[in-house]
Amino acid sequence: MDIKYKRIMLKLSGEVLMGEREYGVEPEFVESIAAEIKEVFELGVEISIVIGGGNIFRGIEGSARGMDRVSADYAGMLATVINALTLQDALEKQDVKTRVISAIEMKELAEPYIRRRAVRHLEKGRVIIFAAGTGNPYFTTDTAASLRAMEMHAEVIMKGTKVDGVYDKDPMKDSSAKRFESLSYKEVLNKELAVMDATAISLCKDNNMPIIVFDVKSRGNIIRIIKGDKVGTIVDSR
Repeated sequence: MDIKYKRIMLKLSGEVLMGEREYGVEPEFVESIAAEIKEVFELGVEISIVIGGGNIFRGIEGSARGMDRVSADYAGMLATVINALTLQDALEKQDVKTRVISAIEMKELAEPYIRRRAVRHLEKGRVIIFAAGTGNPYFTTDTAASLRAMEMHAEVIMKGTKVDGVYDKDPMKDSSAKRFESLSYKEVLNKELAVMDATAISLCKDNNMPIIVFDVKSRGNIIRIIKGDKVGTIVDSR
């Protein structure tokens, strides 16, 4: 099979791991996404993953409720580690060698982030999951995905969400919302569209890193993107 992308960054929000639940992790969905990642892996694609923690704890929401922002963000980083370990377990049960790499040192659970070691894991045929964001408060996991994508020399960031692309309004709340097939970085920033935060978009813009926003719950979408099919919304320099 011809593939368009050889090395990818897959960004998963914590919310998608909830499945139909209101909190936590839906094991059946995690198994399903792990199975699809395995299919992509078996095509010879090198896969990095950054995972959020919003299904457990969101730092910015904790801050809004009076918690110190720095403490809240660190709590959110720990939530991403829980999700990373959960996804690692699901992948390894399907015989996909996986490494969790944390931006915050916790040697009993995950490897510390060392760029050259992470690249070597990819070259040796291991899926790597980056946890704990960038390791710094005030930065989102979207920014972490952009940063790690650059460092790993990924060819594309694939952001898996609950909707099938980028809309001008929230499609969950407004049926008249319009979906974009493609956007430039400048359009995303100027229109303040909910793709990634401005820091992440600016980093991608400065390094010409394309972003594809797609519905990760629809089985087969990751494979379709790898093959070069038009799925979701692509954000690039146009």
